[in-house]
Amino acid sequence: MIDPRTNSVHLCDIEPEQCSLAKEEECFMVQACLYFRGCPCAFSTAAQQRSTGDECGPEDPSEEPKHPLSDCALEHKAIKLEEQVRDLTERYRRALADSENVRRRTQKFVEDAKLFGIQSFCRDLVEVADILEKTAESAAGHAEEPSDPNPTLKKIYEGLSLIEAKLQSVFAKHGLQKMNPVGGRYDPYDHEIICHVPAEGMQPGTVALVTQDGYKLHGRTIRHALVGVAVEAQE
Repeated sequence: MIDPRTNSVHLCDIEPEQCSLAKEEECFMVQACLYFRGCPCAFSTAAQQRSTGDECGPEDPSEEPKHPLSDCALEHKAIKLEEQVRDLTERYRRALADSENVRRRTQKFVEDAKLFGIQSFCRDLVEVADILEKTAESAAGHAEEPSDPNPTLKKIYEGLSLIEAKLQSVFAKHGLQKMNPVGGRYDPYDHEIICHVPAEGMQPGTVALVTQDGYKLHGRTIRHALVGVAVEAQE
């Protein structure tokens, strides 16, 4: 406590002459009290600054002004989002359609591979059928000669005929069929013209003769038939 009359400091209501610490050296508390007595505004100014800073400090985020979006900006943003949604939806539909087309093409490719995987084998095998057919026809011509009938050739012809019939049944079982174009219209996808013959009792443009049989595998032509087409006879 400071005595205003004597300008002295009293600690805990004890007289200065009774304080042993004051006799030996300057008391730290006395110096502090004297110092702050001369500068009484130190604590008050700091306290005021702290209280003022806590209440309305410039760094307080709660007092910063807010800038909400206007109605025009919100509407513009909504329109932009709708455009993005439409664009993404269109892309999704196109990707879905492309994937479906790829799936269908792949499935068709697999099915064709199963059906036409033996196409090259069948193309080689029909040449064997041609040789067998010609041999059977030759044996039949010699076996039926009235001047010199040969029972051995007759048996060979019968055996070749059975083999040819069995071979054609195997062909049909696997989807390979021989064409019979005689009397039908000429089709460039199935026939190949090698000659023209006068139309005698036939319509011009129809197939009059066949020099080599054509074959189809599951409806696909694997060998064209070599044909002669009927034309009008010139005078």
